[in-house]
Amino acid sequence: MPHFPIETMPEAFVSTSATSQVVTLAVAAGMLRKLGSRLYTKNLSDTPEAIVRRNWYYIVKGYYPDALIADRTALENKPAADGSVFIISKKKRPIKLPGLTFRPRKGPAALESDLPFAGGARLSSTARAFLENMQPSRSRDGSVPRTLAKAQLEERLDAIIRNGGDTAANQIRDDAKAISKKLGLQEEYKKLDELIGRLLGTRDGNVVSPIASARVAGKPYDPDRITLFETLFTELRNTAPSYRPAKAPSPQENANLSFFEAYFSNFIEGTEFEVEEAIDVVFNGRIPQDRPEDAHDVLGTYRIAADRQALSTPPQNFEHFIRLLCQRHHMIMESRPDKLPGRFKVKSNRAGSTVFVAPDLVLGTLEKGYGFYEGLETPLHKAVYMMFLISEIHPFADGNGRTARIMMNAELVAGGEQKIIIPIVYRNNYLSALKAMTHNANPIPLIRMLDFAQRYTQAVQWQEFDMARSILNTTHAFMDANEAEEEGVRLVLPRTYTAQ
Repeated sequence: MPHFPIETMPEAFVSTSATSQVVTLAVAAGMLRKLGSRLYTKNLSDTPEAIVRRNWYYIVKGYYPDALIADRTALENKPAADGSVFIISKKKRPIKLPGLTFRPRKGPAALESDLPFAGGARLSSTARAFLENMQPSRSRDGSVPRTLAKAQLEERLDAIIRNGGDTAANQIRDDAKAISKKLGLQEEYKKLDELIGRLLGTRDGNVVSPIASARVAGKPYDPDRITLFETLFTELRNTAPSYRPAKAPSPQENANLSFFEAYFSNFIEGTEFEVEEAIDVVFNGRIPQDRPEDAHDVLGTYRIAADRQALSTPPQNFEHFIRLLCQRHHMIMESRPDKLPGRFKVKSNRAGSTVFVAPDLVLGTLEKGYGFYEGLETPLHKAVYMMFLISEIHPFADGNGRTARIMMNAELVAGGEQKIIIPIVYRNNYLSALKAMTHNANPIPLIRMLDFAQRYTQAVQWQEFDMARSILNTTHAFMDANEAEEEGVRLVLPRTYTAQ
């Protein structure tokens, strides 16, 4: 048999007259298998559908040497749900393969502005793809329409504006104008120009998708975050609620619990004091000259944490929620005017690999997220959701974590339930649970983590300061989280705790 360098071939390829004889021999020898008309693979185990769909961009040029990926495929960058791949080619005949159908049409050949694509085909530029998709189309023979629906185009343009700002949308508009005459798509350009203008607020007119409607109304939002909030909401609704009622604390109990709540909440954010230093700040009013802002952060957190009357007021509607949120943030951050206390951020912020909601999307995302909050019934579920809502959006320039935990505990106080503290040793548990929700859409660690934290907080005796401090110490609350992990130490419930 002639030599056939299988290892140099892609996983799936279209045979030509030059290779047909060798391919036939390789199939007979069990080295290749046939998937469709002139289509072969060296993968002898996976299903034909899986092989074809993951290699479509290599395969298309074998059937259509002049292929230009166009229409909806040029925007979706993958086969449609029914396997359709839309292209422009001189060849007219569709080709049906396992899990895939190439659907060619006539049209202008690739322009200089169109892009090279994997496998050697060409890809319509973003501007051209939007122009092509402004053309109406209908489903034929049960296949998906050739172009995207108006709502889908609005969603894609909104994503471009969210990620690249007005400049990115205007660039598409300018590029589309430059090529519209060459493509004979002047009318489609007018439609695109109108649509982009509506989304940017410079033109009047109707839009159809919820996300575009929100932008036109001046309340654009982050749809990916809304998906996360819905996931958490659904899991909370499906989780049996825990009830841990808290009797009205004495003034001393309230002061002691609020002190450690504020102390730990600031420690998590890197504002670290020794307990004695924090006592001087909170109870004796001594502000260290070398760290006045840090001291005021602890003091501000304590003041709002200890004000049970202020915390006992739950939000009545979205507008009231925003007022409470901003008021509480202002109390925590009032000593840092550069951090805009009580006002939403004007610059984007991030923590590690997590990029939080963009400033112009904050209000709209809060409003959409608040809608799920209204569908929760039990205090702990509301508290978990509220904490994640604020933490995930990060609506302020600084103080977001502290504000999120204050909002969490406000839900518990308003519901007559036990507040939650996050001790130093529990910091990594807290952060990893947030990351599991943010990056993996897994709400279970977050719910379980806060459920245990509430059990723990309820188990501590807060009547006397020294007693509470001793319990916290013996349960490892003050231990550095990383050192605890290295030594296999974890936060434990006090021995006197009775499970609830």
